[in-house]
Amino acid sequence: MRRSPRVSSRLQSGRSPAAPATLTLLLSLLFATAAGFAPAVGGGARTSAATGLRSVPGPLDTLTSGLASIVRIQNGVTVSTRAIGQYGPARKFLPTVKRLYDVENDRDCRLVRERVTELDLVVERVIPACDNSRAASEDPDLVVPTLVADEDGDEVTVEGAGDILRYLNDKFTVDGEEDGGPAAGSEEDAVGELLNTLSTYLPGYLRAGRGAAVTAAAVESPVLGPVPRPDVPLVLYGYEGNQFCRLVREVLTELDLPYELRCAGKGSKRRDELADVAAGQKATQPFLVDPNTKVKMAESKDIVEYLYERYARWTPPSAVLGGLSSVVTPLLRPVYGALAPVQAGSTRDDTSGYDAEISLARAEIYEEISRRTVVVYTYDLSPFCSEATDLLRSAGIKFREVSLGSEWLPGLLREPAKRAALLEITGQSSLPHVFVGGESIGGLYSGSPGLLEAMESGRLQRMVEEAREAVRS
Repeated sequence: MRRSPRVSSRLQSGRSPAAPATLTLLLSLLFATAAGFAPAVGGGARTSAATGLRSVPGPLDTLTSGLASIVRIQNGVTVSTRAIGQYGPARKFLPTVKRLYDVENDRDCRLVRERVTELDLVVERVIPACDNSRAASEDPDLVVPTLVADEDGDEVTVEGAGDILRYLNDKFTVDGEEDGGPAAGSEEDAVGELLNTLSTYLPGYLRAGRGAAVTAAAVESPVLGPVPRPDVPLVLYGYEGNQFCRLVREVLTELDLPYELRCAGKGSKRRDELADVAAGQKATQPFLVDPNTKVKMAESKDIVEYLYERYARWTPPSAVLGGLSSVVTPLLRPVYGALAPVQAGSTRDDTSGYDAEISLARAEIYEEISRRTVVVYTYDLSPFCSEATDLLRSAGIKFREVSLGSEWLPGLLREPAKRAALLEITGQSSLPHVFVGGESIGGLYSGSPGLLEAMESGRLQRMVEEAREAVRS
């Protein structure tokens, strides 16, 4: 896959950017995102931690996606007064947008999608084209974005955001021009262009890690086998500037699912069409239609959960949590290792009592991991533990969960001896701790090799099957 040369944001619409106050608001709100990392404590906290941190959209996703919309608040929302519109007698004279090769979290692709919304177009196939997508593997020289249109039976291919935007303005506006803005060369124009250019990059940073690559849960491999695929492309009603539509488009990219995009921004006549399609349901956007299952649904969270359940091997854990783990776990590992024996009573004058308790706990662990194919030792309030158990459930792998308490902190740890025994047996005291067929594979992200890596490589599935075979024999 090749990226197109960067294009000036002026080509997109030429409008004045959002006021500097909008950027100030953005920067002030960014500090609030830290709240999304703190799991709730108290009744039902285990569920809250899982919901807020999984790949299924949670409060943090809603916030950052909303901020991404704020910085582009004048773009990709309302149908342009210059748009011809694919309606009525003019429709037969207009090109048909057949395919758009797209990466959701790509700056130039975003500029194209904004203009597609403003021109109120239908794209028959939005095809994910990130580096590990099917489209990129079939054509390594594919330029992103690339638009393919049909003009009276002739196929026209336009590569790169700049040329695509010029093509769209030429074919789908009444005068072939972009929307107006400040006079070129004026001081207002220079400042506006700078702020507008900045605003085109910020959404990518706000949603970093999402909509940029196909998840391992949807990549075909000789080990894991084929991934469920729709026979008929899905249909998505939405518009670029909607924060909830973005959450769905990200997952469609990550699952490598081509879809038909039917834009329905503010002022679009297609909103009446959506009301008819919804047929009594909420006609809000995003709205997904799956012709393969006859499913129709609104609400981004419901749509994302459906997409993972139907078209992925499992629901991936949170990328935010993975990044946090890579930084925090190495720093805390020595602390965990030093505290585990102390919390279990290793500093007592009479060490025989400590030794007896560890010996008993070790025996219990060996008994537990020998009786079940998969055993997971957890804390009730740990988001890492919630992610691990959710990951196993979404992959359809049965397991036994053994809780050692609410957390490792004093007063919250219920079975300190068992935690210290795990450290002696495996060298790891942090949780979650996953055993398959009596063998430790570590935690969610770390260990030998760790649950997520074992699942993505197919090793976990092989170990589970081998353990089941051993039981049957």
